Amino acid sequence: MNPEPISAGGARAAEPAAHTAPRKRLHSYGLLGRSIAEGVGSFLLVFATAVAIFSGTGGVSSPLGVGLAAAAAMVAFGYVSGGHFNPAISLGSAAAGRTSWKALPVYVVAQLIGALLAYLILWVLFQGHPELTDTRQIFSVLANGYGTDYQLGFPLASALLAEVVATALLVAVFLGASARRIPAVSAAFAVGVTYAVLLSILAPITGGSLNPARSTAAAIFAGGDSLEQLWLFWAAPVLGALIAGLIYRSVHLSVSDAQRGDDTDEDADLLADEADEADGADDANQLDNADVEEAKAQHPSGTATGTVAGASAAAPTKMSRENDDDARGFFDGDDDGGRPGTGRR
Repeated sequence: MNPEPISAGGARAAEPAAHTAPRKRLHSYGLLGRSIAEGVGSFLLVFATAVAIFSGTGGVSSPLGVGLAAAAAMVAFGYVSGGHFNPAISLGSAAAGRTSWKALPVYVVAQLIGALLAYLILWVLFQGHPELTDTRQIFSVLANGYGTDYQLGFPLASALLAEVVATALLVAVFLGASARRIPAVSAAFAVGVTYAVLLSILAPITGGSLNPARSTAAAIFAGGDSLEQLWLFWAAPVLGALIAGLIYRSVHLSVSDAQRGDDTDEDADLLADEADEADGADDANQLDNADVEEAKAQHPSGTATGTVAGASAAAPTKMSRENDDDARGFFDGDDDGGRPGTGRR
Protein backbone atom coordinates (compact mmCIF):
# COMPACT_ATOMS: atom_id res chain seq x y z
CA MET A 1 0.00 0.00 0.00
CA ASN A 2 5.62 4.45 2.53
CA PRO A 3 10.01 5.39 2.42
CA GLU A 4 9.12 3.38 5.63
CA PRO A 5 11.80 1.61 7.66
CA ILE A 6 12.61 -1.91 6.50
CA SER A 7 11.75 -4.58 9.00
CA ALA A 8 14.21 -7.29 9.94
CA GLY A 9 12.94 -9.65 7.28
CA GLY A 10 10.16 -8.27 5.17
CA ALA A 11 8.06 -5.42 3.90
CA ARG A 12 8.33 -1.88 5.09
CA ALA A 13 5.99 -0.74 7.81
CA ALA A 14 4.03 2.47 7.45
CA GLU A 15 4.09 4.94 10.31
CA PRO A 16 0.75 5.47 12.11
CA ALA A 17 -1.05 8.71 11.37
CA ALA A 18 -1.32 11.43 13.97
CA HIS A 19 -4.20 11.28 16.50
CA THR A 20 -4.87 7.62 15.63
CA ALA A 21 -4.14 4.39 17.44
CA PRO A 22 -0.76 3.03 16.33
CA ARG A 23 -1.03 0.10 13.97
CA LYS A 24 0.95 -3.07 14.55
CA ARG A 25 4.10 -2.95 12.49
CA LEU A 26 4.91 -5.65 9.98
CA HIS A 27 8.03 -6.81 11.80
CA SER A 28 6.01 -7.59 14.92
CA TYR A 29 4.35 -10.52 13.15
CA GLY A 30 7.66 -12.21 12.47
CA LEU A 31 8.87 -13.71 9.22
CA LEU A 32 6.83 -16.88 9.83
CA GLY A 33 3.59 -14.92 10.31
CA ARG A 34 4.21 -12.84 7.19
CA SER A 35 5.00 -15.95 5.18
CA ILE A 36 1.76 -17.61 6.29
CA ALA A 37 -0.16 -14.50 5.24
CA GLU A 38 1.54 -14.58 1.83
CA GLY A 39 0.67 -18.26 1.42
CA VAL A 40 -2.98 -17.75 2.32
CA GLY A 41 -3.27 -14.71 0.06
CA SER A 42 -1.62 -16.62 -2.79
CA PHE A 43 -4.05 -19.49 -2.27
CA LEU A 44 -7.03 -17.13 -2.47
CA LEU A 45 -5.75 -15.36 -5.57
CA VAL A 46 -4.82 -18.56 -7.47
CA PHE A 47 -8.01 -20.37 -6.53
CA ALA A 48 -10.12 -17.40 -7.66
CA THR A 49 -8.21 -17.24 -10.94
CA ALA A 50 -8.85 -20.93 -11.62
CA VAL A 51 -12.54 -20.57 -10.88
CA ALA A 52 -12.71 -17.53 -13.18
CA ILE A 53 -11.15 -19.53 -16.01
CA PHE A 54 -13.64 -22.36 -15.59
CA SER A 55 -16.55 -19.95 -15.67
CA GLY A 56 -16.16 -19.72 -19.46
CA THR A 57 -14.37 -21.38 -22.32
CA GLY A 58 -10.63 -20.80 -22.46
CA GLY A 59 -8.59 -17.93 -21.10
CA VAL A 60 -9.50 -15.77 -18.15
CA SER A 61 -13.14 -15.17 -18.96
CA SER A 62 -13.88 -13.32 -15.73
CA PRO A 63 -10.88 -11.08 -14.98
CA LEU A 64 -13.03 -8.90 -12.78
CA GLY A 65 -13.37 -11.81 -10.34
CA VAL A 66 -9.59 -12.14 -10.23
CA GLY A 67 -9.25 -8.42 -9.55
CA LEU A 68 -11.77 -8.57 -6.74
CA ALA A 69 -9.95 -11.55 -5.22
CA ALA A 70 -6.65 -9.65 -5.36
CA ALA A 71 -8.22 -6.62 -3.69
CA ALA A 72 -9.86 -8.76 -1.00
CA ALA A 73 -6.58 -10.55 -0.25
CA MET A 74 -4.71 -7.24 0.05
CA VAL A 75 -7.28 -5.79 2.44
CA ALA A 76 -7.46 -8.99 4.51
CA PHE A 77 -3.75 -9.88 4.78
CA GLY A 78 -1.81 -6.91 3.43
CA TYR A 79 -1.33 -5.35 6.85
CA VAL A 80 0.56 -8.49 7.93
CA SER A 81 2.91 -9.15 5.00
CA GLY A 82 2.59 -6.22 2.63
CA GLY A 83 0.07 -7.92 0.34
CA HIS A 84 2.27 -9.32 -2.45
CA PHE A 85 0.83 -12.83 -3.08
CA ASN A 86 2.89 -12.97 -6.27
CA PRO A 87 6.64 -13.70 -6.68
CA ALA A 88 6.90 -10.96 -9.31
CA ILE A 89 5.54 -8.32 -6.94
CA SER A 90 7.81 -9.53 -4.13
CA LEU A 91 10.83 -9.28 -6.43
CA GLY A 92 9.83 -5.82 -7.63
CA SER A 93 9.32 -4.69 -4.04
CA ALA A 94 12.79 -5.95 -3.12
CA ALA A 95 14.36 -4.25 -6.15
CA ALA A 96 12.62 -1.02 -5.14
CA GLY A 97 14.06 -1.25 -1.62
CA ARG A 98 10.68 -1.89 -0.01
CA THR A 99 11.29 -5.53 1.03
CA SER A 100 14.48 -7.05 2.40
CA TRP A 101 16.24 -9.48 0.08
CA LYS A 102 16.57 -12.15 2.75
CA ALA A 103 12.78 -12.31 3.09
CA LEU A 104 12.28 -12.69 -0.68
CA PRO A 105 12.94 -16.46 -0.99
CA VAL A 106 10.73 -17.17 2.02
CA TYR A 107 7.90 -15.15 0.49
CA VAL A 108 8.29 -16.92 -2.87
CA VAL A 109 8.23 -20.38 -1.30
CA ALA A 110 5.11 -19.49 0.69
CA GLN A 111 3.41 -18.18 -2.45
CA LEU A 112 4.28 -21.36 -4.36
CA ILE A 113 2.90 -23.52 -1.56
CA GLY A 114 -0.34 -21.53 -1.54
CA ALA A 115 -0.72 -21.86 -5.32
CA LEU A 116 0.00 -25.60 -5.27
CA LEU A 117 -2.49 -26.12 -2.47
CA ALA A 118 -5.18 -24.29 -4.46
CA TYR A 119 -4.66 -26.55 -7.48
CA LEU A 120 -4.46 -29.63 -5.28
CA ILE A 121 -7.92 -28.87 -3.92
CA LEU A 122 -9.20 -28.43 -7.46
CA TRP A 123 -7.65 -31.77 -8.43
CA VAL A 124 -9.41 -33.49 -5.52
CA LEU A 125 -12.70 -31.91 -6.57
CA PHE A 126 -12.26 -33.12 -10.15
CA GLN A 127 -11.37 -36.62 -9.02
CA GLY A 128 -14.68 -36.87 -7.20
CA HIS A 129 -16.68 -36.23 -10.37
CA PRO A 130 -17.52 -39.49 -12.22
CA GLU A 131 -17.51 -37.92 -15.69
CA LEU A 132 -14.16 -36.10 -15.36
CA THR A 133 -11.68 -38.83 -16.23
CA ASP A 134 -8.81 -36.86 -17.83
CA THR A 135 -7.84 -34.23 -15.29
CA ARG A 136 -4.65 -33.31 -17.17
CA GLN A 137 -6.68 -32.03 -20.07
CA ILE A 138 -8.75 -29.96 -17.68
CA PHE A 139 -5.68 -28.42 -16.08
CA SER A 140 -4.21 -27.68 -19.50
CA VAL A 141 -6.99 -25.10 -19.84
CA LEU A 142 -5.66 -23.41 -16.69
CA ALA A 143 -2.03 -23.48 -17.81
CA ASN A 144 -0.31 -20.67 -19.68
CA GLY A 145 1.33 -21.14 -23.04
CA TYR A 146 2.24 -19.77 -26.46
CA GLY A 147 2.83 -20.95 -30.01
CA THR A 148 0.67 -22.35 -32.75
CA ASP A 149 -0.94 -24.97 -30.52
CA TYR A 150 -2.12 -22.47 -27.91
CA GLN A 151 -5.28 -20.41 -28.41
CA LEU A 152 -4.62 -17.71 -31.05
CA GLY A 153 -1.12 -18.96 -31.81
CA PHE A 154 1.00 -15.97 -30.71
CA PRO A 155 4.74 -16.70 -31.09
CA LEU A 156 7.35 -16.73 -28.35
CA ALA A 157 8.50 -13.14 -28.94
CA SER A 158 4.98 -11.76 -28.66
CA ALA A 159 4.24 -13.75 -25.53
CA LEU A 160 7.49 -12.68 -23.90
CA LEU A 161 6.96 -8.99 -24.69
CA ALA A 162 3.35 -9.02 -23.51
CA GLU A 163 4.16 -10.68 -20.19
CA VAL A 164 7.17 -8.43 -19.50
CA VAL A 165 5.24 -5.21 -20.15
CA ALA A 166 2.15 -6.37 -18.26
CA THR A 167 4.12 -7.51 -15.22
CA ALA A 168 6.10 -4.25 -15.15
CA LEU A 169 2.84 -2.28 -15.16
CA LEU A 170 1.34 -4.43 -12.41
CA VAL A 171 4.41 -4.04 -10.18
CA ALA A 172 4.56 -0.30 -10.87
CA VAL A 173 0.93 0.13 -9.86
CA PHE A 174 1.48 -1.91 -6.71
CA LEU A 175 4.53 0.10 -5.67
CA GLY A 176 2.79 3.41 -6.33
CA ALA A 177 -0.54 2.43 -4.78
CA SER A 178 1.02 0.98 -1.62
CA ALA A 179 2.93 4.18 -0.85
CA ARG A 180 2.73 5.70 2.64
CA ARG A 181 0.03 8.32 2.15
CA ILE A 182 -2.47 6.18 0.21
CA PRO A 183 -5.17 4.30 2.20
CA ALA A 184 -5.04 0.51 2.09
CA VAL A 185 -8.49 0.18 0.51
CA SER A 186 -7.55 2.55 -2.29
CA ALA A 187 -4.33 0.64 -2.92
CA ALA A 188 -6.19 -2.67 -3.05
CA PHE A 189 -8.73 -1.22 -5.48
CA ALA A 190 -5.97 0.07 -7.78
CA VAL A 191 -4.13 -3.25 -7.82
CA GLY A 192 -7.34 -5.23 -8.34
CA VAL A 193 -8.43 -3.10 -11.28
CA THR A 194 -4.95 -3.43 -12.79
CA TYR A 195 -5.12 -7.22 -12.48
CA ALA A 196 -8.50 -7.25 -14.24
CA VAL A 197 -7.43 -5.01 -17.12
CA LEU A 198 -4.11 -6.76 -17.75
CA LEU A 199 -5.63 -10.25 -17.62
CA SER A 200 -8.24 -9.18 -20.16
CA ILE A 201 -5.45 -8.15 -22.52
CA LEU A 202 -3.23 -11.19 -21.94
CA ALA A 203 -5.96 -13.85 -22.03
CA PRO A 204 -5.85 -14.47 -25.81
CA ILE A 205 -2.04 -14.21 -25.95
CA THR A 206 -0.69 -16.35 -23.09
CA GLY A 207 -3.72 -17.11 -20.95
CA GLY A 208 -2.74 -14.31 -18.59
CA SER A 209 0.06 -15.28 -16.21
CA LEU A 210 1.45 -12.24 -14.36
CA ASN A 211 2.10 -14.69 -11.51
CA PRO A 212 4.86 -17.33 -11.74
CA ALA A 213 3.40 -19.19 -8.76
CA ARG A 214 0.08 -19.75 -10.52
CA SER A 215 1.80 -20.73 -13.79
CA THR A 216 3.99 -23.24 -11.95
CA ALA A 217 1.10 -24.91 -10.16
CA ALA A 218 -0.97 -25.15 -13.35
CA ALA A 219 1.96 -26.55 -15.34
CA ILE A 220 2.69 -29.24 -12.73
CA PHE A 221 -0.88 -30.53 -12.82
CA ALA A 222 -1.20 -30.17 -16.61
CA GLY A 223 2.19 -31.60 -17.64
CA GLY A 224 3.30 -31.91 -21.27
CA ASP A 225 3.96 -28.69 -23.17
CA SER A 226 2.93 -26.59 -20.19
CA LEU A 227 6.01 -27.73 -18.26
CA GLU A 228 8.26 -27.16 -21.26
CA GLN A 229 7.02 -23.59 -21.71
CA LEU A 230 7.00 -22.77 -18.01
CA TRP A 231 10.40 -21.04 -18.17
CA LEU A 232 8.91 -18.09 -20.07
CA PHE A 233 6.37 -17.45 -17.30
CA TRP A 234 9.21 -17.09 -14.85
CA ALA A 235 11.63 -15.19 -17.08
CA ALA A 236 9.11 -12.59 -18.28
CA PRO A 237 7.65 -11.69 -14.84
CA VAL A 238 11.12 -11.56 -13.30
CA LEU A 239 12.35 -9.20 -16.01
CA GLY A 240 9.26 -7.00 -15.81
CA ALA A 241 9.42 -6.86 -12.01
CA LEU A 242 13.09 -5.85 -12.03
CA ILE A 243 12.42 -3.11 -14.59
CA ALA A 244 9.58 -1.63 -12.56
CA GLY A 245 11.36 -1.99 -9.22
CA LEU A 246 14.62 -0.40 -10.37
CA ILE A 247 12.82 2.48 -12.10
CA TYR A 248 10.77 3.10 -8.96
CA ARG A 249 13.93 3.06 -6.82
CA SER A 250 15.80 5.44 -9.13
CA VAL A 251 12.89 7.89 -9.25
CA HIS A 252 12.48 7.73 -5.47
CA LEU A 253 16.18 8.40 -4.90
CA SER A 254 16.10 11.29 -7.38
CA VAL A 255 13.15 12.87 -5.59
CA SER A 256 14.85 12.41 -2.22
CA ASP A 257 18.03 14.06 -3.49
CA ALA A 258 16.04 16.96 -4.95
CA GLN A 259 14.19 17.47 -1.67
CA ARG A 260 17.45 17.35 0.23
CA GLY A 261 18.89 20.00 -2.10
CA ASP A 262 15.82 22.19 -1.68
CA ASP A 263 16.11 21.91 2.10
CA THR A 264 19.75 22.98 1.91
CA ASP A 265 18.86 26.00 -0.21
CA GLU A 266 16.04 26.93 2.15
CA ASP A 267 18.40 26.74 5.12
CA ALA A 268 20.88 29.00 3.36
CA ASP A 269 18.16 31.50 2.51
CA LEU A 270 16.91 31.42 6.09
CA LEU A 271 20.38 32.12 7.45
CA ALA A 272 20.78 35.01 5.02
CA ASP A 273 17.42 36.48 6.02
CA GLU A 274 18.29 36.17 9.71
CA ALA A 275 21.59 37.95 9.11
CA ASP A 276 19.82 40.76 7.27
CA GLU A 277 17.29 41.10 10.09
CA ALA A 278 20.07 41.20 12.68
CA ASP A 279 21.87 43.95 10.76
CA GLY A 280 18.63 45.91 10.50
CA ALA A 281 17.99 45.53 14.23
CA ASP A 282 21.51 46.75 15.07
CA ASP A 283 21.03 49.81 12.88
CA ALA A 284 17.68 50.55 14.52
CA ASN A 285 19.16 50.19 18.01
CA GLN A 286 21.97 52.58 17.14
CA LEU A 287 19.50 55.16 15.87
CA ASP A 288 17.33 54.79 19.00
CA ASN A 289 20.34 55.23 21.29
CA ALA A 290 21.35 58.40 19.43
CA ASP A 291 17.83 59.80 19.80
CA VAL A 292 17.80 59.02 23.54
CA GLU A 293 21.13 60.75 24.12
CA GLU A 294 19.92 63.80 22.22
CA ALA A 295 16.71 63.91 24.29
CA LYS A 296 18.65 63.66 27.53
CA ALA A 297 20.81 66.58 26.51
CA GLN A 298 17.82 68.74 25.66
CA HIS A 299 15.51 67.72 28.61
CA PRO A 300 17.54 66.39 31.54
CA SER A 301 14.60 66.53 33.98
CA GLY A 302 12.22 64.61 31.72
CA THR A 303 14.36 61.53 31.43
CA ALA A 304 12.83 59.70 34.38
CA THR A 305 9.33 60.68 33.37
CA GLY A 306 9.95 59.42 29.83
CA THR A 307 11.33 56.18 31.14
CA VAL A 308 8.29 55.58 33.35
CA ALA A 309 5.97 56.47 30.51
CA GLY A 310 7.82 54.10 28.20
CA ALA A 311 7.59 51.27 30.74
CA SER A 312 3.87 51.89 31.29
CA ALA A 313 3.33 51.93 27.52
CA ALA A 314 5.23 48.68 27.13
CA ALA A 315 3.23 46.89 29.84
CA PRO A 316 -0.08 46.81 27.92
CA THR A 317 1.80 45.59 24.87
CA LYS A 318 3.27 42.68 26.85
CA MET A 319 -0.10 41.83 28.34
CA SER A 320 -1.69 41.96 24.89
CA ARG A 321 0.89 39.55 23.54
CA GLU A 322 0.27 37.15 26.43
CA ASN A 323 -3.47 37.30 25.75
CA ASP A 324 -2.83 36.59 22.08
CA ASP A 325 -0.70 33.58 23.01
CA ASP A 326 -3.45 32.27 25.28
CA ALA A 327 -6.01 32.67 22.49
CA ARG A 328 -3.81 30.81 20.04
CA GLY A 329 -3.28 28.05 22.58
CA PHE A 330 -7.03 27.70 23.14
CA PHE A 331 -7.90 27.44 19.44
CA ASP A 332 -5.00 25.05 18.87
CA GLY A 333 -6.12 22.78 21.71
CA ASP A 334 -6.52 19.00 21.32
CA ASP A 335 -9.72 17.82 19.69
CA ASP A 336 -9.95 15.09 22.34
CA GLY A 337 -10.56 17.60 25.08
CA GLY A 338 -6.97 17.89 26.18
CA ARG A 339 -5.48 20.90 27.91
CA PRO A 340 -5.62 23.93 25.64
CA GLY A 341 -2.35 24.88 24.10
CA THR A 342 -0.89 21.37 24.11
CA GLY A 343 -1.93 20.42 20.63
CA ARG A 344 -0.24 23.06 18.53
CA ARG A 345 0.46 22.06 14.97
